[in-house]
Amino acid sequence: MGQHDVFAYEYEQHDFANGLRLITVPAPYPEVVSLYIVVQAGSRNEVEEGRSGFAHFFEHMMFRGTPEYPPERYEAVMQETGASSNAYTDDDRTVYHSTMTKEDFERVLAVEADRFQNLAYPLEGFQTEALAVLGEYNKDSAEPVNKLFEVLRDTAFDTHTYKHTTMGFLRDIERMPQMYEYSRTFFDRFYRPEYTTLVVAGDVRADEVLAQVERHWGGWVRGSYECMVPVEPPPGGAREAHIEWPTYTLPYVMVAQRAPAFSDESSEGAALDLIGFLGFSESSPIYERLVIEEQSVDLLWASNADHVDPYLFTVMARVKEKERVGAVREAVLETLCGFAEAPVDGQLLANVKSHLRYRFALGLNNSEAIASTLAHYVSLRRTPETTNKLYRLYEAVTPADLQAVAAKYFGEAGRCVITLWEGGR
Repeated sequence: MGQHDVFAYEYEQHDFANGLRLITVPAPYPEVVSLYIVVQAGSRNEVEEGRSGFAHFFEHMMFRGTPEYPPERYEAVMQETGASSNAYTDDDRTVYHSTMTKEDFERVLAVEADRFQNLAYPLEGFQTEALAVLGEYNKDSAEPVNKLFEVLRDTAFDTHTYKHTTMGFLRDIERMPQMYEYSRTFFDRFYRPEYTTLVVAGDVRADEVLAQVERHWGGWVRGSYECMVPVEPPPGGAREAHIEWPTYTLPYVMVAQRAPAFSDESSEGAALDLIGFLGFSESSPIYERLVIEEQSVDLLWASNADHVDPYLFTVMARVKEKERVGAVREAVLETLCGFAEAPVDGQLLANVKSHLRYRFALGLNNSEAIASTLAHYVSLRRTPETTNKLYRLYEAVTPADLQAVAAKYFGEAGRCVITLWEGGR
């Protein structure tokens, strides 16, 4: 650990012969341990036609139990240990996480190892869960922001699997009850040690955790599947789509630009992160103008979400009146283009860098926060060191770098605009 590293905890990283990686972070928070199991399989890996949504669906199936720990026994163990346990799926990862007392850690570790190696479920249970996923899709799609992202991705991408959201295409979700055999194939492909990293943070000793993981996970057999994700071609021009919402809602406008994949070597992504904060945070000029002074917008944010492959830099605004949508859209575009036209103030840039660094460091204030944060970066690069490399990139970004990256990525050719409001245009 370097003196100026943003990740201020010592950690041990170990690779097992089967491809499983273990990252252990002893942390000064007594009696508490967090276990995050990161599987590098998300909706990005759903490369077969008609099979979107399976990574998220399989998150559900992983709670269906094993011969030794059927669902009711698994739940009983979690209740007896007092462990909090849950999971989530994203574009590039599926993460299973639990936090428990130090004395219960190995018991939970063993139960988790069992379900990753011995998952079993009947056809009836599979079909029941498929219907639950359909219900979840219907609930999510009733929210305007979720529908905006669904239409944005379907509009912005042609061949890459980022075209569909983590939930998947509705037509594929509706067919899931018929795909029991494929579900076993998905599990066999991706729930393998070479796709998995264990992050353990808290009141632990690295040598003890290593022995415990070897005992319960060392016999897990490596797989052989390699996922070939299609490459998205360069954008051929600006794209737009409009959503007519069936019930009352305030209007929305979403402006997205093609953006590079996450990198801890190139500064382009770091520069876009800084632009997102400089251009659209609560301290930005456009926020002051649209939200505070004119009060034409009540929600405004930007995101350069980390992804394994090239994705989107996205700005979203919720507008109070439909007649103001066009003006808000133009204000967003002017702000984006402004970064290419003139350099930002050097002191302002330095202040934002400092703010982001301290916000990150101060957030690592308990075992679960440490493990949760690392799970995100581990899914991208499989090592905590990527956090230090990323923040070194932030430090090196100059006003000229911001200009260059804005000129490269904020052009019309890579732009996608989605609007939503009640009724017709």
